[in-house]
Amino acid sequence: MARYSPVELAATLKDGLLSFPATAFRPDFELDEDAYRKHVDWQSRAGIGGLFAAGGTGEGFSLTPEEAALVVRIAVEEAGERIPVLGSAGGGTNQAVTNARAAEAAGADGVLLLPPYLTECDQAGLLAHASAVCAATSIGVIVYNRANAVYSAETVAALADLHPNFIGFKDAVGDIEHLTRVYAMNGDRLFYLGGLPTAETFALPLVQLGMSTYSSAMYNFVPEFALEFYQDVRRQDRAAVTEKLNRFVLPYLEIRDRAKGYGVSIVKAGLRAIGRDLGPVRPPLQDLSTKDGSDLTQLIDAAGVSPATAAPAQPI
Repeated sequence: MARYSPVELAATLKDGLLSFPATAFRPDFELDEDAYRKHVDWQSRAGIGGLFAAGGTGEGFSLTPEEAALVVRIAVEEAGERIPVLGSAGGGTNQAVTNARAAEAAGADGVLLLPPYLTECDQAGLLAHASAVCAATSIGVIVYNRANAVYSAETVAALADLHPNFIGFKDAVGDIEHLTRVYAMNGDRLFYLGGLPTAETFALPLVQLGMSTYSSAMYNFVPEFALEFYQDVRRQDRAAVTEKLNRFVLPYLEIRDRAKGYGVSIVKAGLRAIGRDLGPVRPPLQDLSTKDGSDLTQLIDAAGVSPATAAPAQPI
């Protein structure tokens, strides 16, 4: 059972850094439940505001509905007593509804609605799609404004009027005029989070548009650095943000941009570099090349961002 009502969830998430835990796979690409449990446990103890299980960095697109439900349930079991845990809903409308219901059954506090699979969408279709998911569950729903699911300010407002459990708008497009319209029309009825990859690059300017938080993929393997960066953004400390961009984030992006799909693969490589290997990425993604992985390891060392050893688990 969810620990947060939709209103409580929005109030909690808007003031803390968020992340998507990577999903652990064995060399044969099967789910590694034990490794995933350990990762989520570690991630939930480092100071994060909330975790999205089975999301983009968690390779949710490669999970079967049964695997996605299991991944969310494990995340709830390992982290749900400490921080909010959300699931993800993707694919066509029926699959997204199935994902949302499974996430609620697993005890998730909310769900991120990913863009529908493949097809182009207009606003009436997006409204019907998101409405079906909101109506299928009582937990909080956040839409992901990305790719073929670009929600107009009017569609966002209609969803907010129709569904009290529609609580958030995550953006991965970066259209300033669009974001201004969405915020101006919907105001504090929703909370807003950045989702452009890599989010740290855009975090400082977007905070001025009302996006008080964002989802950090690099939190998976450099959690202290990611949290310090977030605090610098919230303080609007441009000098500190710029120093961290130059020291680690921008060189990291150079490696990420060497091949398509590396946005997820580089997270798995980062975990491998710090001694917390969660296995390979599933096809159609590809792991970093040997050279790219070596360059990332050297960057982590040179930038001084390696995480401290996680504290031993304490009784809840």
